Amino acid sequence: MGWAAVTVAMLAATPVFLTRGDVTPESQLRSEAEAAWKALEARYVAEAGGVPGRAPGNISLQRGEAMLPSRNGQGRPGVVELRQGSPGVLDARLLVALRHELAHQLLWWACPASAEDRLFHEAFSLAVSGELAEWRDAPYQSLANASVELARNPDVDTPRARRALARVLNEDAGFPKALTRRLRQCQDGARWAVPLSVDELVGVSVEAAASATVVLSRHSGEVLFAEGDIQRAMPYGSTLKPFVVAGSVVPPPVLSVRREVAEWACGERLPGKVDVRTALLRSCNGYFLDWEEQGSAPKGFGSWGAVLTAVGLSSQPLDMADAIGLRATLRLSPWGLAQAYRLLAEARPDLMAVLADNVARGTLSELPASKDYAGMATKTGTVRDADSRPRLGWIVAVDEDLVAVVVRPGRMPRAFADEVPAVLAKVRKKRSGLEAARVQVLGLVPPESLEARCQGAGFSLEGGTPRTILEGFTKLAPLVSKGAAVCLGSPWRVRFPDAPAGRDYAGIFTESRPPPYTPPAGVPIGPNALKARRGSDFVFRTTRLQYTAGVVAAEDASLQGEARVALARVAAHNERHAGSRHPGRPVCDTTHCQAFLGTVRVRPEEERALQAAPLRWREWLLFSRGGQEPWRESRPRSRVESLLGRGVTSVRFADGRVHYVRTKREDGAVFDAAESQPCEVLRSALKLPSCPRTAVFEDGQVSFEGRGEGHGEGLDVEAAKSSGLGAERILDQAYGRGGEGG
Repeated sequence: MGWAAVTVAMLAATPVFLTRGDVTPESQLRSEAEAAWKALEARYVAEAGGVPGRAPGNISLQRGEAMLPSRNGQGRPGVVELRQGSPGVLDARLLVALRHELAHQLLWWACPASAEDRLFHEAFSLAVSGELAEWRDAPYQSLANASVELARNPDVDTPRARRALARVLNEDAGFPKALTRRLRQCQDGARWAVPLSVDELVGVSVEAAASATVVLSRHSGEVLFAEGDIQRAMPYGSTLKPFVVAGSVVPPPVLSVRREVAEWACGERLPGKVDVRTALLRSCNGYFLDWEEQGSAPKGFGSWGAVLTAVGLSSQPLDMADAIGLRATLRLSPWGLAQAYRLLAEARPDLMAVLADNVARGTLSELPASKDYAGMATKTGTVRDADSRPRLGWIVAVDEDLVAVVVRPGRMPRAFADEVPAVLAKVRKKRSGLEAARVQVLGLVPPESLEARCQGAGFSLEGGTPRTILEGFTKLAPLVSKGAAVCLGSPWRVRFPDAPAGRDYAGIFTESRPPPYTPPAGVPIGPNALKARRGSDFVFRTTRLQYTAGVVAAEDASLQGEARVALARVAAHNERHAGSRHPGRPVCDTTHCQAFLGTVRVRPEEERALQAAPLRWREWLLFSRGGQEPWRESRPRSRVESLLGRGVTSVRFADGRVHYVRTKREDGAVFDAAESQPCEVLRSALKLPSCPRTAVFEDGQVSFEGRGEGHGEGLDVEAAKSSGLGAERILDQAYGRGGEGG
């Protein structure tokens, strides 16, 4: 159906045109405006694929005041000003100006997100107002010169700039594809994240591409290394082909190779039939184009379109050639591509397994550097000019802990393949502790009271499919009920009633319900201690370095120097030895294990701790705040007897245990029995600062005295502060030199 015929199917959405007698004849002016509006609206519907969901407002048509001589019209939302040469005459120049300004009015109504994008507004208005025909008769201007002129004057507010814009638009025989993409973005209600660029409008890059390198943590999402302008959007080549595959709701087909078609030229010894695995590894454009022609390919990127838009994709693709970068019309920054691959790696490990074969069977095979990619999933992309020369090369590499994106101008990916393993090695040398750490979090908080917010782009994963998380705080439990919850570009902010300001968690949340917990027989445990020993329904993943820094900050934020290094080494060690706390489960975030209140800024001491060799002990290492500050506390005798038993006497404390004598009655006989329990049971239940040194039973009360804080075993943090020793000596004094049992 032709675009003009769309008017038959449209809802009436013509604004009321108001005149005030200063441009005449008024009735003819209103009639011309109504006819122009209907034509403009029909064009919008044809290109955008739908009618805007709200009615337009009134538009006032009036004589222009203080207009530049070069202009025949100007406007602002709701007002069109026109220059009329002769009263009562609506000449051709005035009518062209009317259509031009009404095109701006239509965009302000139908696409308010684009209001600040001057180049987009002017390009659309020129394309639909009928002005392009007169510019075709102007003196010849090269496309390159026109692009340079527009780059100098992106506001398009001079005749030279308007002439240059017309030259660019006249390059396309039909309606400009870049404008169609943007109009569909309007209709879809997508964010106008990136203004229309000259490169996008021209369809080829007129500016020199720039080198860029970015490395992200798969676990925490933090940028670990950046070089060049990692936020600059550029044509991305074939790097988004895995997202086309991920967006398919049906299994990709096996297709016959058409060797006579240039797009099927993807390496030697290509079999007669190609599956999606081979198509990805060989980067076969023909496979993806024929898949679209077959009719079962996803439109755009399917469910992954929202992800790519959120990380800065300039607009949704019109067709498969756009999606796979065969046309260099869409843009994405290296930072955005790295963020998207971080989520893809989390959602689709099966695709990562396919891409891990790239160095053996794909575009990075049979190179001197191929062996250095062991364990990495990779994807390459090449952007070429009209003569098939490489303008821009991309390599994406994903390993167990890191995502790297490397972009080099004028080079094929194979020509700089050795740079990617080198930059990853450089990152690992600079910062240790980049491997994953998992911790059960927030187990003491009722799950229904936990809320999370992602200030970047938040997604929950359901069977490998991303679902957008709305802005603002939302309940955490539903986000992880079907898969991981990932925040791209920002830490999570988690709040609950006792922490209304919230805490930062740079990492990934999943649901993992612990098995039922049965407390040991005869050992009294309070409600909070019971929750702590059970564990949590939520598991949080970040880097070991981020986890260690969070533990040290939660346990003693004031700690500095060698004592901080020592505690950090213990915290990192314990994350790997949680078996005595939660067999088969990650470490928890309460004092039952070691406190963790979210991620914080890493300090040099934590970096030093993670660079050191692993501790030689092979079990959980206890530590406490310690110190020698005296304290005195009283507790009801009945509460103490509920823990130790009735008739308790002769209480003393030694070797981390409470020893006591308890009077018992059995078969009519009365006798005293010596018993003992771990002091930590008593200390924790009675909420005493540390294991007491003495206990005095008085009328209805028991008075305890002691020094310092904590259970008094292992590393005494306060003593470490004042010791003046190095971290290694501090640890030797706390745990002994043997190293087998602590």
